Amino acid sequence: MSEELLYEGKAKKVFTTDDGSVLLHRYKDDATAYNAKKRGSWEGKGRTNATMSAAVFAYLESQGVPTHFVEQVDDVSIKTKRLEMLPVEVVVRNVAAGSLSRLLGFEEGRKLKSPIVELCYKDDDLDDPLLNWYHFRELGVADEDLAFCEELGLKVNAVLAPYFDEKGVTLVDFKIEVGRDESGQLMLADEISPDTCRFWDKETGEKLDKDRFRRDMGGVEEAYAEMLKRVTD
Repeated sequence: MSEELLYEGKAKKVFTTDDGSVLLHRYKDDATAYNAKKRGSWEGKGRTNATMSAAVFAYLESQGVPTHFVEQVDDVSIKTKRLEMLPVEVVVRNVAAGSLSRLLGFEEGRKLKSPIVELCYKDDDLDDPLLNWYHFRELGVADEDLAFCEELGLKVNAVLAPYFDEKGVTLVDFKIEVGRDESGQLMLADEISPDTCRFWDKETGEKLDKDRFRRDMGGVEEAYAEMLKRVTD
Protein backbone atom coordinates (compact mmCIF):
# COMPACT_ATOMS: atom_id res chain seq x y z
CA MET A 1 0.00 0.00 0.00
CA SER A 2 1.39 3.39 -1.01
CA GLU A 3 1.26 5.94 1.82
CA GLU A 4 2.00 9.65 1.71
CA LEU A 5 1.80 11.81 4.81
CA LEU A 6 -1.08 14.21 4.32
CA TYR A 7 -1.28 15.77 7.76
CA GLU A 8 0.22 15.37 11.22
CA GLY A 9 -1.91 16.45 14.13
CA LYS A 10 -1.43 16.47 17.86
CA ALA A 11 -2.52 12.86 18.34
CA LYS A 12 -2.24 11.15 14.96
CA LYS A 13 -0.77 11.16 11.48
CA VAL A 14 -3.03 10.98 8.43
CA PHE A 15 -1.85 9.32 5.22
CA THR A 16 -3.23 8.93 1.72
CA THR A 17 -3.80 5.41 0.40
CA ASP A 18 -4.00 3.79 -3.03
CA ASP A 19 -7.73 4.55 -2.89
CA GLY A 20 -8.17 8.30 -3.27
CA SER A 21 -11.41 8.22 -1.28
CA VAL A 22 -9.83 6.50 1.76
CA LEU A 23 -7.34 7.79 4.34
CA LEU A 24 -5.18 6.00 6.90
CA HIS A 25 -5.10 7.42 10.44
CA ARG A 26 -2.14 6.28 12.55
CA TYR A 27 -2.53 7.20 16.22
CA LYS A 28 0.45 8.36 18.25
CA ASP A 29 1.34 7.91 21.91
CA ASP A 30 1.80 11.68 22.16
CA ALA A 31 -0.60 13.68 24.31
CA THR A 32 -1.38 17.38 24.40
CA ALA A 33 -3.70 19.60 26.41
CA TYR A 34 -4.77 23.23 26.26
CA ASN A 35 -4.22 23.30 22.48
CA ALA A 36 -0.72 21.80 22.72
CA LYS A 37 0.47 24.17 25.46
CA LYS A 38 1.04 21.05 27.58
CA ARG A 39 2.67 17.96 26.09
CA GLY A 40 3.46 14.42 27.17
CA SER A 41 3.25 10.79 26.04
CA TRP A 42 2.69 7.30 27.38
CA GLU A 43 2.92 3.82 25.97
CA GLY A 44 -0.30 2.36 24.62
CA LYS A 45 -2.17 5.63 24.11
CA GLY A 46 -2.28 5.26 20.32
CA ARG A 47 -3.51 1.68 20.63
CA THR A 48 -6.28 2.72 23.02
CA ASN A 49 -7.51 5.57 20.85
CA ALA A 50 -7.41 3.62 17.58
CA THR A 51 -8.98 0.43 18.90
CA MET A 52 -11.61 2.17 20.99
CA SER A 53 -12.56 4.51 18.14
CA ALA A 54 -12.91 1.55 15.78
CA ALA A 55 -15.17 -0.33 18.21
CA VAL A 56 -17.36 2.68 19.00
CA PHE A 57 -17.65 3.79 15.37
CA ALA A 58 -18.73 0.27 14.40
CA TYR A 59 -21.37 0.34 17.13
CA LEU A 60 -22.62 3.77 16.05
CA GLU A 61 -22.90 2.54 12.46
CA SER A 62 -24.98 -0.41 13.69
CA GLN A 63 -27.32 2.11 15.33
CA GLY A 64 -27.81 4.13 12.15
CA VAL A 65 -25.24 6.89 12.77
CA PRO A 66 -23.20 7.66 9.62
CA THR A 67 -19.45 7.74 10.31
CA HIS A 68 -16.24 7.96 8.32
CA PHE A 69 -14.99 4.61 9.67
CA VAL A 70 -13.95 1.94 7.15
CA GLU A 71 -11.85 -0.62 9.06
CA GLN A 72 -9.13 -1.08 11.66
CA VAL A 73 -5.83 -1.97 10.02
CA ASP A 74 -3.66 -2.71 13.07
CA ASP A 75 -3.41 -1.80 16.75
CA VAL A 76 -2.76 1.89 16.06
CA SER A 77 -4.27 2.48 12.62
CA ILE A 78 -7.73 2.79 11.09
CA LYS A 79 -8.93 3.55 7.58
CA THR A 80 -11.61 6.17 7.06
CA LYS A 81 -13.46 7.82 4.22
CA ARG A 82 -11.81 10.98 2.96
CA LEU A 83 -13.95 13.93 3.96
CA GLU A 84 -14.09 17.68 3.50
CA MET A 85 -14.24 18.79 7.11
CA LEU A 86 -16.48 21.50 8.49
CA PRO A 87 -14.64 24.07 10.66
CA VAL A 88 -16.85 23.05 13.57
CA GLU A 89 -16.26 21.10 16.76
CA VAL A 90 -19.47 19.78 18.27
CA VAL A 91 -19.45 19.42 22.05
CA VAL A 92 -22.27 17.63 23.87
CA ARG A 93 -22.49 17.82 27.66
CA ASN A 94 -24.51 15.72 30.10
CA VAL A 95 -22.74 16.73 33.32
CA ALA A 96 -21.09 20.04 34.22
CA ALA A 97 -17.30 19.87 33.95
CA GLY A 98 -14.39 21.81 32.50
CA SER A 99 -15.21 24.98 30.60
CA LEU A 100 -18.98 24.64 31.16
CA SER A 101 -18.47 24.77 34.93
CA ARG A 102 -16.42 27.93 34.49
CA LEU A 103 -18.87 29.46 32.01
CA LEU A 104 -22.01 28.94 34.10
CA GLY A 105 -20.49 28.80 37.57
CA PHE A 106 -21.72 25.24 38.06
CA GLU A 107 -20.03 22.85 40.45
CA GLU A 108 -18.28 20.05 38.59
CA GLY A 109 -20.44 16.94 38.60
CA ARG A 110 -23.79 18.73 38.45
CA LYS A 111 -26.12 16.69 36.23
CA LEU A 112 -27.67 18.88 33.54
CA LYS A 113 -31.43 19.07 33.04
CA SER A 114 -30.93 18.05 29.42
CA PRO A 115 -27.89 17.67 27.14
CA ILE A 116 -26.24 20.95 26.13
CA VAL A 117 -24.83 21.23 22.61
CA GLU A 118 -22.03 23.70 21.89
CA LEU A 119 -20.57 24.59 18.50
CA CYS A 120 -16.93 25.69 18.52
CA TYR A 121 -14.85 27.12 15.70
CA LYS A 122 -12.03 24.70 14.90
CA ASP A 123 -8.99 26.98 14.98
CA ASP A 124 -6.06 26.20 17.29
CA ASP A 125 -4.69 29.74 17.00
CA LEU A 126 -7.94 31.05 18.48
CA ASP A 127 -8.23 28.21 21.05
CA ASP A 128 -11.36 26.81 19.34
CA PRO A 129 -13.81 29.49 20.58
CA LEU A 130 -17.46 28.79 21.36
CA LEU A 131 -19.55 30.57 18.71
CA ASN A 132 -23.22 31.00 17.84
CA TRP A 133 -24.94 30.57 14.48
CA TYR A 134 -24.49 34.24 13.57
CA HIS A 135 -20.71 33.88 13.86
CA PHE A 136 -20.69 30.70 11.79
CA ARG A 137 -22.81 32.32 9.08
CA GLU A 138 -20.19 35.06 8.84
CA LEU A 139 -17.57 32.32 8.44
CA GLY A 140 -19.57 30.81 5.58
CA VAL A 141 -21.01 27.74 7.32
CA ALA A 142 -24.54 26.98 6.10
CA ASP A 143 -27.46 26.85 8.52
CA GLU A 144 -28.39 23.36 7.36
CA ASP A 145 -24.87 22.16 8.17
CA LEU A 146 -25.05 23.67 11.66
CA ALA A 147 -28.44 22.02 12.19
CA PHE A 148 -26.96 18.68 11.10
CA CYS A 149 -24.07 19.13 13.56
CA GLU A 150 -26.44 19.72 16.46
CA GLU A 151 -28.74 16.84 15.49
CA LEU A 152 -25.79 14.49 15.01
CA GLY A 153 -24.34 15.42 18.39
CA LEU A 154 -27.61 14.66 20.14
CA LYS A 155 -28.05 11.39 18.24
CA VAL A 156 -24.52 10.25 19.10
CA ASN A 157 -25.22 11.12 22.72
CA ALA A 158 -28.51 9.21 22.72
CA VAL A 159 -26.67 6.12 21.47
CA LEU A 160 -23.47 6.36 23.50
CA ALA A 161 -24.75 7.47 26.91
CA PRO A 162 -26.57 4.14 27.51
CA TYR A 163 -23.78 2.23 25.72
CA PHE A 164 -21.19 3.46 28.21
CA ASP A 165 -23.62 3.26 31.13
CA GLU A 166 -23.84 -0.49 30.55
CA LYS A 167 -20.06 -0.58 30.89
CA GLY A 168 -20.17 1.22 34.23
CA VAL A 169 -19.13 4.59 32.79
CA THR A 170 -20.84 7.99 32.83
CA LEU A 171 -20.45 9.86 29.55
CA VAL A 172 -19.90 13.33 31.00
CA ASP A 173 -19.26 15.12 27.71
CA PHE A 174 -17.59 14.61 24.35
CA LYS A 175 -16.30 16.41 21.26
CA ILE A 176 -16.91 15.26 17.70
CA GLU A 177 -16.19 16.62 14.24
CA VAL A 178 -18.21 16.47 11.04
CA GLY A 179 -17.22 16.13 7.39
CA ARG A 180 -18.74 15.69 3.94
CA ASP A 181 -17.86 12.76 1.68
CA GLU A 182 -17.48 12.86 -2.09
CA SER A 183 -21.21 12.25 -2.55
CA GLY A 184 -22.06 15.25 -0.37
CA GLN A 185 -23.22 13.31 2.70
CA LEU A 186 -22.32 14.75 6.09
CA MET A 187 -21.13 12.27 8.72
CA LEU A 188 -19.34 11.80 12.02
CA ALA A 189 -15.54 12.04 11.87
CA ASP A 190 -12.46 12.33 14.10
CA GLU A 191 -12.43 9.83 17.01
CA ILE A 192 -14.23 8.63 20.14
CA SER A 193 -11.64 8.10 22.86
CA PRO A 194 -10.48 9.30 26.29
CA ASP A 195 -8.81 12.16 24.39
CA THR A 196 -12.14 13.53 23.16
CA CYS A 197 -14.58 12.41 25.87
CA ARG A 198 -14.90 12.76 29.62
CA PHE A 199 -15.52 9.35 31.15
CA TRP A 200 -16.21 8.88 34.86
CA ASP A 201 -16.64 5.57 36.63
CA LYS A 202 -20.37 5.35 37.38
CA GLU A 203 -19.92 4.14 40.95
CA THR A 204 -16.81 5.96 42.18
CA GLY A 205 -16.66 9.04 39.94
CA GLU A 206 -13.05 8.22 39.10
CA LYS A 207 -11.89 10.04 35.98
CA LEU A 208 -10.95 7.69 33.13
CA ASP A 209 -9.91 10.25 30.51
CA LYS A 210 -7.43 12.96 29.54
CA ASP A 211 -8.36 15.13 32.52
CA ARG A 212 -5.91 12.97 34.47
CA PHE A 213 -3.18 14.32 32.17
CA ARG A 214 -4.54 17.89 32.04
CA ARG A 215 -4.69 18.14 35.83
CA ASP A 216 -1.55 16.14 36.69
CA MET A 217 -3.62 13.58 38.59
CA GLY A 218 -1.44 10.59 37.72
CA GLY A 219 -2.72 7.20 36.64
CA VAL A 220 -3.27 8.32 33.05
CA GLU A 221 -1.95 5.17 31.39
CA GLU A 222 -4.06 3.00 33.70
CA ALA A 223 -7.20 5.05 33.03
CA TYR A 224 -6.84 4.72 29.25
CA ALA A 225 -6.17 0.99 29.56
CA GLU A 226 -9.27 0.60 31.73
CA MET A 227 -11.48 2.35 29.18
CA LEU A 228 -10.11 0.17 26.39
CA LYS A 229 -10.80 -2.93 28.49
CA ARG A 230 -14.40 -1.89 29.20
CA VAL A 231 -15.12 -1.20 25.54
CA THR A 232 -13.48 -4.31 24.09
CA ASP A 233 -14.32 -6.95 26.73
